[in-house]
Amino acid sequence: MTEVILHVYDVTNSGSDNTNNAILQINRIFKDGIGVGGIFHSAVQVYGEDEWSFGFCEQGSGVFCCPAKKNPMYTYRECIVLGKTNLSKSKVNQILRELSREWPGNCYDLLSKNCNHFCNEFCELLGVPKLPGWVNRFANAGDTAVDIAETTAMRFRQAKTEIVTASKVAYRFLAGISSNNTNPGSPDSPGGTNRNNPRFQQPAWFKNLVSAGAKPSTSTTLEIGDNQVQKPQQERRV
Repeated sequence: MTEVILHVYDVTNSGSDNTNNAILQINRIFKDGIGVGGIFHSAVQVYGEDEWSFGFCEQGSGVFCCPAKKNPMYTYRECIVLGKTNLSKSKVNQILRELSREWPGNCYDLLSKNCNHFCNEFCELLGVPKLPGWVNRFANAGDTAVDIAETTAMRFRQAKTEIVTASKVAYRFLAGISSNNTNPGSPDSPGGTNRNNPRFQQPAWFKNLVSAGAKPSTSTTLEIGDNQVQKPQQERRV
């Protein structure tokens, strides 16, 4: 059995002193002050003096090692003993070879597949507890926010499609009413001439709806300016 140690760094490799100082300040406030998390790099040490982690590269494996606590790209913060593994050194080396094939450097993603995700999987295979939640909380929160935004956008697109489809159906329905009920010689208009004012004819579904409730009026009054024209209607049986 041997100890499995997690090494945690502040991420200060932006190339800008202002940005690096801002990250250090964020980590002091949100990790040291509040205890919720921050922006961190992690690596796992087991059997030997090296630590193992994962990072971006264009070709080959993203799994790499360096002397423990001495990654030159970041600012060392602390170490956490996660437990002890029952695996032999040869078995651990076999696991690292498999992880090296499964974690190519070009699949690195800051939110969904970063160094902390790699350390979590490595620790799980070693049979020790995963990383404390605060180590990768910001990335997990960001990944969740992206998923929510993508889901919301998809639902908006679906709703837009349904609205457009419904609008087209309604337009065709109303256009059909207009074309089917235009009668040039209708005596219902003043003077016995039709002025292209189509009458609404109740479709079957509308008649069924009316018959289930109140009966329609037997006459309809149209107001044209100050004059009223009484239009007799025959009661329709459904």
